[in-house]
Amino acid sequence: MNSHRSSAGSAGSAGSDAPATAERSRVPTKAWLQPALIGLAILAGFIGAYIGLQRNPQPHELPIAVTGEQLAHEVGDALGTSAHIVHTATPAAARQALESRDVVASLTQNPGAGALHLEVAGANGQSTTGIVTGLVRTYAQETDQRLTVDDVIPLVKYDARGLAGFYLSFGVTLAGFVLAQSVLGLRAVLPQRYRFVLITAFSAAAGILAAVLAGPALGAVPAPVIPLAITLALLAAAAAFTTQLFGIYMGPIGVPVATLLLLTLGNATSGAVIGANLLPGPAHFISPLLPPGAAVRAIGNLSYFQNTSMLMPMITLAIWAVGAALLVAARPKLSRTKATGRP
Repeated sequence: MNSHRSSAGSAGSAGSDAPATAERSRVPTKAWLQPALIGLAILAGFIGAYIGLQRNPQPHELPIAVTGEQLAHEVGDALGTSAHIVHTATPAAARQALESRDVVASLTQNPGAGALHLEVAGANGQSTTGIVTGLVRTYAQETDQRLTVDDVIPLVKYDARGLAGFYLSFGVTLAGFVLAQSVLGLRAVLPQRYRFVLITAFSAAAGILAAVLAGPALGAVPAPVIPLAITLALLAAAAAFTTQLFGIYMGPIGVPVATLLLLTLGNATSGAVIGANLLPGPAHFISPLLPPGAAVRAIGNLSYFQNTSMLMPMITLAIWAVGAALLVAARPKLSRTKATGRP
């Protein structure tokens, strides 16, 4: 009798485990494989972009203003493709090109004293300044000339390494990205117009807060507060609406794609950690076309190069912010049109 009950109990236990086993066997492979692959892709992208682009920076066509036709020809021959020599008639013209960010250094010569004088802008970053100084110093040694170096646009005291612009851009981009993720989760309960108001208001607040903190409060970014706040608000809006765009149109993989584009590729190629002129060709090309790269240039121009045009960076940021917002707004209409036209 006891044996019979034991057998019955075992059968009942086996029967109760069967549905759980069947349920586990019905879990699609995609449900666990896709998140793992996405995580690995983001990891590989982050390491490849940040470490890969910075492991061996090489100068290519670094723009250097050189006063005097003969000196310009000699320096151009010596430096080859490492530099792009811009011939200027006077030292004042070379200094103006440096202050306008058309070049990264200016070089003049005192023939009687057998000396060269190099002017650099520390605001261009340690990597760019160090490499251009090294190139000209090698030329001076080979031609047996004395070299003096003067930093005519130095970094401010609280940005000794020149990374404040990068951290500022990265922080604002990250804030916009995180907000967009949260808003994507609220699509079922928050109407579209409210989502737009939320993102717009947040972008404005983020721009003001970041500009005040980095500028007057911490003294690391010496840019005028109002233009800086507008720039950062556009960056936050570009990051938020672009993340929304990918999330809405691409579904589950949209946010990882935005992560790779904005937080990884965009910030790695921004030109703040390693100078834009030292990036490999493709990275150098896309750098000013992505929101972080445009923002870093705008921050640097506002802070140190007031004679430089702000038009292109602002246009880039506006295109990303407004273009992504319009495409997000068009999504419901496109869905209705597609559903109506379906047989």
